[in-house]
Amino acid sequence: MKLKVGITGQNGFVGKHLYNILGLFPDEFERIDFKKEYFADLGSLDQFTSSCDVIVHLAAMNRHSDPQVIYNTNIGLVENLIESLNRTKRKSHILFSSSSQEANDNMYGKSKRGGRELFIKWEEESGGQFTGMVIPNVFGPFGHPFYNSVVATFCYQLTHAESPVIQTDGELKLIYVGELVEEIIQQIRSRNGNLNLQIKHTAESKVSEILSLLNQYKEVYLEKGVIPAINSRFELNLFNTFRCYIDVKNYFPAKFTQHTDPRGAFVEVIRLNVGGQVSFSTTVSGITRGNHFHTRKIERFAVIKGRALIQLRQIGTDEVLDFYLSGEEPAYVDMPVWYTHNIKNIGDEELFTIFWINEFFDPNDADTYFENV
Repeated sequence: MKLKVGITGQNGFVGKHLYNILGLFPDEFERIDFKKEYFADLGSLDQFTSSCDVIVHLAAMNRHSDPQVIYNTNIGLVENLIESLNRTKRKSHILFSSSSQEANDNMYGKSKRGGRELFIKWEEESGGQFTGMVIPNVFGPFGHPFYNSVVATFCYQLTHAESPVIQTDGELKLIYVGELVEEIIQQIRSRNGNLNLQIKHTAESKVSEILSLLNQYKEVYLEKGVIPAINSRFELNLFNTFRCYIDVKNYFPAKFTQHTDPRGAFVEVIRLNVGGQVSFSTTVSGITRGNHFHTRKIERFAVIKGRALIQLRQIGTDEVLDFYLSGEEPAYVDMPVWYTHNIKNIGDEELFTIFWINEFFDPNDADTYFENV
């Protein structure tokens, strides 16, 4: 029987990732849609809570010019949800995203600590189930700059001709959003509560060290098209995060430098400071390949002969990006994570394409999910 899971803050940074990854397991989970307007509409909120076996409460305010507004908003959201659970007499499993800032003397930390305490009281009185997750700093693709994390801010600034400034060069304890979602799903599957679940960070780095890596990605990848050295899972996650802030629509297709002489032409396809796998394909006229996306892989499509249409669409959005490539002007498109993509031969002759991906293909862990562009 499928678990019915709802996510408050479904369209936020963590919520969007959780919603999309739950969608990769359609036989196990049914996603109950949530809209932020439900908090102001008791009927809609009650219908939502009464439909869910599990509710992951992520909705919260992180920043505001008035700290009291942050506290009142976050406590109010918790109270609204608890009141709805009481009205509908639901004993759902509630997972609450608290923060390592609980220990800090600021209104955001106090709101998170206070919200967790309210849910603990609800569990005691209702017989429901509660998991209070205390989460370190989260980073990853599609986070909002100047709001979600310093990583998001730096990535945005470096890809938009701005100069990041370090305010405090502190030591950050970090978790990648994909790793956090894995932990949340594990807690959903366990069906066991935990009043004070300390989510462990997966990386630790000074702000200056993060900025140094991101500056390398800008210089090596964004400006020169070279795949940088990637020495750890953290660096892979950081690089994939950086790539998602590039203006994909206008950056690609990136033209190769073509050297010609009476013998023909020579084109350098890719420079790598990492390993991986290179392959090529031929595609007959009118045929489309792909229509899938990856959550961790780095991939490059390079058209060397024929005419192709490469299409990309970010999962959860409707905008389709069209890139027209030709072997007469060899070019490439790199696939950001969480963008479904395809390639179609739109010419009359056979299409030749070279593919590079940063890891060997493993049929048991393919990181390939099919969805039409």
